[in-house]
Amino acid sequence: MSVMQSGTQMVKLKSGTKGLVRLFYLDEHRTCIRWRPSRKSEKAKIVIDSIYKVTEGRQSEIFHRHAEGNFDPSCCFTIYHGSHLESLDLITSNPEEARTWITGLKYLMAGISDEDSLAKRQRTHDHWVKQTFEEADKNGDGLLNIEEIHQLMHKLNVNLPRRKVRQMFQEADTDENQGTLNFEEFSVFYKMMSLRRDLYLLLLSYSDKKDHLTVEELAQFLKVEQKVNNVTPEYCLDIIQKFEVSEENKKQNVLGIEGFTNFMRSPACDIFNPLHCEVHQDMDQPLCNYFIASSHNTYLTGDQLLSQSRVEMYARVLQDGCRCIEVDCWDGPDGEPVVHHGYTLTSKILFRDVAETINKYAFIKNEFPVILSIENHCSIQQQKKIAQYLKEIFGDKLDLSSVLTGDSRQLPSPQNLKGKILVKGKKLPCSLGADAEEGEVSEEDSADEIEDDCKLKPCYSNGATEHQVESFIRTKLESLIKESQIRDKEDTDSFTVRALLKATHEGLNVNLKQNLDTKESGKKSHSRSLMGNFGKHKKAVKAASKYHSASDDEESQQNSSGKEMGQLHSRLARRKKTVKLCRALSDLVVYTNSVAAQDIVDDGSTGNVLSFSETRAHQAVQQKAEQFMLYNQKQLTRVYPSAYRIDSSNFNPLPYWNVGCQLVALNYQSEGRVMQLNEAKFRVNGNCGYVLKPQQMCKGTFNPYSADPLPASPKKQLILKIISGQQLPKPPDSMLGDRGEIIDPFVEVEMIGLPVDCCKDQTRVVDDNGFNPVWEETLTFTIHMPEIALVRFLVWDHDPIGRDFVGQRTLAFSSLVPGYRHVYLEGMTEASIFVHITINEIYGKWSPLILNPSYTILHFLGATKNKQLIGLRGLFNKNPKHNSAETSGPYVRKRSIGDRILRRTASAPAKGRKKSKMGFPEATEIKDSASEPVDLKDKEGVVRRTSRSLQARPASMPVDKYLLVGPTCPEDETAQDAKGKENASGKMLPKLVLM
Repeated sequence: MSVMQSGTQMVKLKSGTKGLVRLFYLDEHRTCIRWRPSRKSEKAKIVIDSIYKVTEGRQSEIFHRHAEGNFDPSCCFTIYHGSHLESLDLITSNPEEARTWITGLKYLMAGISDEDSLAKRQRTHDHWVKQTFEEADKNGDGLLNIEEIHQLMHKLNVNLPRRKVRQMFQEADTDENQGTLNFEEFSVFYKMMSLRRDLYLLLLSYSDKKDHLTVEELAQFLKVEQKVNNVTPEYCLDIIQKFEVSEENKKQNVLGIEGFTNFMRSPACDIFNPLHCEVHQDMDQPLCNYFIASSHNTYLTGDQLLSQSRVEMYARVLQDGCRCIEVDCWDGPDGEPVVHHGYTLTSKILFRDVAETINKYAFIKNEFPVILSIENHCSIQQQKKIAQYLKEIFGDKLDLSSVLTGDSRQLPSPQNLKGKILVKGKKLPCSLGADAEEGEVSEEDSADEIEDDCKLKPCYSNGATEHQVESFIRTKLESLIKESQIRDKEDTDSFTVRALLKATHEGLNVNLKQNLDTKESGKKSHSRSLMGNFGKHKKAVKAASKYHSASDDEESQQNSSGKEMGQLHSRLARRKKTVKLCRALSDLVVYTNSVAAQDIVDDGSTGNVLSFSETRAHQAVQQKAEQFMLYNQKQLTRVYPSAYRIDSSNFNPLPYWNVGCQLVALNYQSEGRVMQLNEAKFRVNGNCGYVLKPQQMCKGTFNPYSADPLPASPKKQLILKIISGQQLPKPPDSMLGDRGEIIDPFVEVEMIGLPVDCCKDQTRVVDDNGFNPVWEETLTFTIHMPEIALVRFLVWDHDPIGRDFVGQRTLAFSSLVPGYRHVYLEGMTEASIFVHITINEIYGKWSPLILNPSYTILHFLGATKNKQLIGLRGLFNKNPKHNSAETSGPYVRKRSIGDRILRRTASAPAKGRKKSKMGFPEATEIKDSASEPVDLKDKEGVVRRTSRSLQARPASMPVDKYLLVGPTCPEDETAQDAKGKENASGKMLPKLVLM
């Protein structure tokens, strides 16, 4: 460690350039690797937590590109880090230095993986405070003066009077070096600044207004508020010993405000149920009764046209809990099959390397079965090689002869298949004789939605032309991705990619075939032709996209349902290509025989996996949701992204989960909302990749789009009190960074599940306070099917032209724990929201009408009926966005950027005042809503609350009375005055529509 901290000069390899000599060193906290010199200055670092693995020798893609370099392999190593497995490729001057770094990094990574959650929280907090101090110390003398403290206040989003800051500064400044704070004094200052009124008042309410809790008072708090069972005095004493700071308090067995704050901010009071960190569901049911975490194009690190294919991606997703991975197999040189994305310029990796990586990492985190989805494009010879490698490498893991199902018509359970690898692929038909070594099967090609003239064929022959092709496509792809990033981060709509695909592929194929050895002038005309082609297609598609979304196809432009039907049949007929399959590969497929939608035969057999692209699955969901659900009770269904998603964006998985589709395959390399939903869904069962479907989805059927889909089942009522926020940072994409204005935060809570449960609600805005804003607002939700519902907490910064995304946390509803809880924002060390959670069970036909005003309005407007009757008009639209089952309803055209800005502005709650609440009488709601029916849904098709019930619900008594009588800020007083007038008059205040 000391060698690493003092630093080592190493060569940093980069693609396309010579190596750069840099000094690499481990920081004093042993939390990150830094290097200098660097243009990134403070950002030139890799956090140890983000390191995925360290490999020795010249194994990485960059080292392979520098194959001509005369590097000693024992001096080379690669650090893979971040969600996209970026590589840092380093060369030391001697083997001993390389060995020191490799051993040291592996030691640090092992320590972090073995750390318990409490130790990790304490370590990250201490590191954050130390880092904050160092960044504020501009001249590096280890001391902070008052001016540096004022600048730090602004960076931390604290808006305190300068007089108050100076007073705390003087109290903390206790050594002989007056006028500056060293780190110990700064830690005292930070604790004074961080003293939380909400937690202090909570402690007072349970301690009979003392400044500490006794063992008995702590036990009472845990039982009454936190709903902890079997609270013993020993348990309470253990909390005091762990969290109390004062030795005096420890001796007296009491918990002071600092210890209480530490306890409330610890994992023990996190919103996520700690029992769900382990597998706790019944794992003995048939495979079809589980949602299964599934990846699409697992090998890719980025987009579908140019990105790198890496075996490390298999290791990463398997350890992240994914249990169904995809391998696209193609003929490679020297008789060795390769894995890459067909018809594109993605790099190739050997199939054998992929199989070895899967074998190594499949069962490290859990032993539940892995499904290997093989997309086979190989010749018979190389298919035999694939089968040979699978048998050699996986061995007994492929042997399913000992697996007992108990019923031949039923799939085995995850428990029975522990440690097994299931090969999902084509199987030779039974009509072929057992001695036939090969046969014809229908081709399974996820890229087949793209017409042949759009597929990039290898029609160039020399390196210069290939480089020209890659350069052109990269430019176009980057412009597309930049354009798509203009949109709101929470908007799941994507810009159209079809135009780019057609222009790029057609232009390249035509122009490159005409003249492969063009001169410079020829290259210029080629470029002009290509640009013209791109512009033409882009204009045409953009015009169409005003009324149709990103992946609309020709079928969606047909007016007659008869024409649509004919078009669909001709398309299916066109798709039904066949390929040769060898017996050796076919025999490895046992319970996961891959069949396309048009090949399905209801012959009572089990073990078929029905494969759908998102566009075809969307048609099935819209047309026959209940029949689809019944099918999914016996067989597996896999839904994968449209081939037009060349930027590796993800579709909305909800409509497919809602009808019981098990394998909803997503691009794991793409961060964002969809992957956050996916992670939340599968974290509920120890992140083992298998989540049990609700009982109602496994037996019987129901209409997921009904106004009351499960009338006989009790519903859940979530009463969520948003109390305060802590250390909320400036938005990550803030143009002025830390120098920008102090944020004006508000919290939005989104309920995600069955369509009837999907809605949003939000708090008011708190002005100029990101450090400790207080909202004290209660939001209420009713959930019909809590087993599949997700809850999404979002923090936004309100500004005059809209809102900026600050952070989020998404959880399964069933993982919420009642009581006072902290919701830590994902990927942030200290930022959190403090909430109180109450969950009630409610019965009766009318309960949703009473507790969910948005539902009432939709019910009376007949919006749900409209969903069912949309019928033929939207049945064959190739559009997973606006016409999806989740968002169906009156068709809304795609908005322009200007419209979006206006809409985002209008969606922010009123600044500095509480939203008006609305009384219960339904007649008023109907009258108000009838005039503005379109505003009931936002652009994501989610109900946005326009009103709330006036009825008071005690969400967090008895602390409320203390919070109300304590010192209040002006905006709180305004809100309370309004509330008092509202309650005194007994009348409804005017409704404030927040859209």
